[in-house]
Amino acid sequence: MTQSNSVSGNGSGAARGLWSSRLAFILAATGSAVGLGNIWKFPYVTGENGGGAFVLIYLLCIAVIGIPIMMAEVFIGRNGRHNPITSMRLVAERNLSAPGWRISAIIGMIAAFVILSFYSVIGGWAASYVGHAAMGDFTGGTADSIGELFGGLLASPGQLLLWHTIFMALVILVVSQGLKGGLERAVTILMPALFLLLLVAVGYATTTGHFGEAVSFLFTPDFGALTINGVLIALGHAFFTLSLGMAIMMAYGSYLGRDVSIGRTAVSVAIMDTVVALLAGLAIFPVVFANGLEAGAGPGLIFQTLPLAFGNMPMGGLFGTLFFILLLFAAWTSGISLLEPVVEWVEEKTSLARTGSSILVGVLCWALGIASILSLNVWADVAPLAMFERFEGKTIFDLLDFFTANVLLPLSGLLTAVFVGWFVAKESLKSDLALQGGAFTLWYNLIRFVTPIAVAIVFVYNLMS
Repeated sequence: MTQSNSVSGNGSGAARGLWSSRLAFILAATGSAVGLGNIWKFPYVTGENGGGAFVLIYLLCIAVIGIPIMMAEVFIGRNGRHNPITSMRLVAERNLSAPGWRISAIIGMIAAFVILSFYSVIGGWAASYVGHAAMGDFTGGTADSIGELFGGLLASPGQLLLWHTIFMALVILVVSQGLKGGLERAVTILMPALFLLLLVAVGYATTTGHFGEAVSFLFTPDFGALTINGVLIALGHAFFTLSLGMAIMMAYGSYLGRDVSIGRTAVSVAIMDTVVALLAGLAIFPVVFANGLEAGAGPGLIFQTLPLAFGNMPMGGLFGTLFFILLLFAAWTSGISLLEPVVEWVEEKTSLARTGSSILVGVLCWALGIASILSLNVWADVAPLAMFERFEGKTIFDLLDFFTANVLLPLSGLLTAVFVGWFVAKESLKSDLALQGGAFTLWYNLIRFVTPIAVAIVFVYNLMS
């Protein structure tokens, strides 16, 4: 398919299709950023790392790493008006740089594809728990019965495959409908619904009698409880939570109109993403404290600790159902964004239309997800890299998670930051980002010096620790 006649891939924004408004892009980008990382991971890593002090460091990392790289990725997408790989190549050529810089987008797209394969499995857990909560399966539950419920799910390849298939089908359904009928329609429905559900959850949390304790825990800094490891976790989570290093913002940015300020829009997305993470903490921690549970309970907080609480509190069945619908919506919007960059590339580079591209990529991703499913049960003892001491005991699921989060994402983000900061003309950045005076100078110095160093530190630490 040539660039001159490609509906999806040519340089004309009108032919390619654009977000109908700045708000539509913000909702889509926020939908991508708001996922299990906000509602599942942020509360428990906050709990593990002392609360308020961790939140402060996390917010600083969002400002220093998250926003600068997000702006760089959106700039590449809007400037290139193609799939992420082609956009990266075009921007490099226009700035008299080597087209090999597109390796950053290639790494990001591989990461997005692999992450979706196991993210869909976890999204399936959320979908299954909606049914469990609605059916009253948590009511009167004990730690043993809730543990058996979760353990039974993980031990059943059939159940996991069913929910993985349902979740992936939901993602393919939206992406196959294209920009206006799929992505934009989905986020304009799901994101307001997600915010509403989250506010309802916070409202319910205020009735537990421990809301003040949760506020104090989240916002009162205790630097004595913060370790160097906690700081690096905040750095890494700030990077991951905004969907950076996955070529997503390049793909979404390719649909962004020239009249929209990339700077203001990126800040808006970062603020909304952070607000959701903090609201999730305000919804979860009062329930945790009211039931005498452990705030730093790790990943099991969502699928084992909270169901125990829901099953033994007034209106717990209703609140639990709403909570897992919220979790499902967050996973769904993120899943959509993970599939989009690869579908965009396949649609431009093959004769397949949007629907065919979505089904092809989605099915391949679904098939890879089966390996993660089996690693939770049938292949639980299979450790492909056990010959290396550091990977001893790590299953396929563990390895996919490790290499995407600790190698591919930071490497893609680091290359993008270096490319935009050092190899793109300063005047081009200034005019496209529409930042005024000191704001541009601040961003430019961050993307050239501070952001790459911070990402490199996370990269090296994760590989060495």
